Amino acid sequence: MQETTRTLRTPRGERLMWITTQRVFYAGLLGAAGERTLGGHGVYVAPAGAPPNRICICIGGGAWQSGDLLVVPPQVPHRVQSASPLILNLLIEAESVDAARLPAVLQHCGPVDAPAFVQRVRDGHARLLAASGRECFNSFDFDTLFFGAALAPRPFDARIREVIDRINADPAGPASAEACAAAVHLSFSRFLHLFKQETGVPFRAFRAWKRARSLLRHVREPSTLTDIALDTGYPDSTHFSHSIRQVYGLKPSDILAGSRRLALHDAGRVVL
Repeated sequence: MQETTRTLRTPRGERLMWITTQRVFYAGLLGAAGERTLGGHGVYVAPAGAPPNRICICIGGGAWQSGDLLVVPPQVPHRVQSASPLILNLLIEAESVDAARLPAVLQHCGPVDAPAFVQRVRDGHARLLAASGRECFNSFDFDTLFFGAALAPRPFDARIREVIDRINADPAGPASAEACAAAVHLSFSRFLHLFKQETGVPFRAFRAWKRARSLLRHVREPSTLTDIALDTGYPDSTHFSHSIRQVYGLKPSDILAGSRRLALHDAGRVVL
């Protein structure tokens, strides 16, 4: 897809989220979020507006910084505030990309001066809005739309890759470390060591992130919080609420309330 050189207008009041196994694009409400810790590379872009919108970030309890573009590596606690109620947010799963070969714009932590990339994200949002409601997003390639080319994949030990693929396929499933170790013919201790060595995070933290991420697929469902908690693999609503607040800085009920006008595009299935 060719990069546009002009600003594309986006309809007011329209919000959407596009979810794939390894990517998320969200254009919606930020809310009064507390500290959050995401398991992927986070990119926040201020929407176009007059006067210009600014977004602010506080990383790990440090000083507040502002800009049109904020980048946060995986597992880094941060808070984000926006002058506009709308935020544009990209999320790239850490295990899906080679961190050493990321585009320069993603090799930062905090505000980044990259106006061409900011415009590309805004234009990508406009293109998705134009297609939303008429078609699923299978005709779009996420990386090409937002980065201009496919991001370099991360190499893994084949046994760890098998476990990662298993969890991604069913993040709510009962994939214990013991069961995963046995499935790839490793001792429990060797599996835990190799998993952290390959992914950079402990197995429990990886699985907890994937489970919390799976909530995004349920934000437009009319189910109760208890039902969603069980559907996403949590033992009860209390554990569910605590875990979600640690990851997103918001209560599950607030996330669902802020998603009522959100068009959800999930791997070819559209919820309007």
